[in-house]
Amino acid sequence: MKIAIIEDELLAVNYLKDLLDKQSIIPVTEIEVLRSKKKAIDFFENNSVDLIFMDIHLGDGMSLEIFEQVELFTPIIFITAFDEYAMRVFKHFTIDYVLKPFEEEDLHQALQKFVSIRNNFDPEPLLKSISTLRQGEDTEMMKRFMVREGNKLKSVDEQNTAYFFASGKYLFLTTMDNQTYIFDDTIKDIIQKLNPQVFFKVNRKFIINKEAITEIIKHSSQKVELKLSPKPEVSDEVFISKMQIAECLNWLKN
Repeated sequence: MKIAIIEDELLAVNYLKDLLDKQSIIPVTEIEVLRSKKKAIDFFENNSVDLIFMDIHLGDGMSLEIFEQVELFTPIIFITAFDEYAMRVFKHFTIDYVLKPFEEEDLHQALQKFVSIRNNFDPEPLLKSISTLRQGEDTEMMKRFMVREGNKLKSVDEQNTAYFFASGKYLFLTTMDNQTYIFDDTIKDIIQKLNPQVFFKVNRKFIINKEAITEIIKHSSQKVELKLSPKPEVSDEVFISKMQIAECLNWLKN
């Protein structure tokens, strides 16, 4: 099994790694250590693991903010010194919530719980249900988008929307005629409201209208670039996330 440890304290990382090396409840083949929120977001954009150990407070912010940037359907064991987040974390695929300082037996109990759930629960039906809910019916999809133009509001229709892109704290909408507006939403939330036949979230910064793609460049099996029109001002290169290449190419075929 491949495991990720999201923890900024080196002593805590080494203590957990030592306990994982000594235990025999699960076979650990690889451990990926991610010591910041940014590194975790970058890693999970293109990679996956079988189990995550996650601290709450990191040097560059709260680990819970990772869920705002990437979708994680991976079992998580939270290990933290703070008990006030226990209710919040169970919105995610949380297996256990272990308070620091913890002993070897606490880790073993959490791992036993993980094994029991894994052996008795098939996640595929749930993941398919989530996917279906997110796609929704065409009648529920947003067809027009309200943007600000100075002190006025303007409506942009689906066909004239080339792509959405995230930059800093803002989400922007760029039209087919190369006009860019701030759009009051997040990339994580807006993708659930868009017509999946028209729009696809190619990476954590771009949601693209199929009609805005002018060229597909396959650098390798794990590196596919999209050329867009109009050309994005924030990036000369737009790559499909490695984990979404197959799904995106299938979307383009249809």
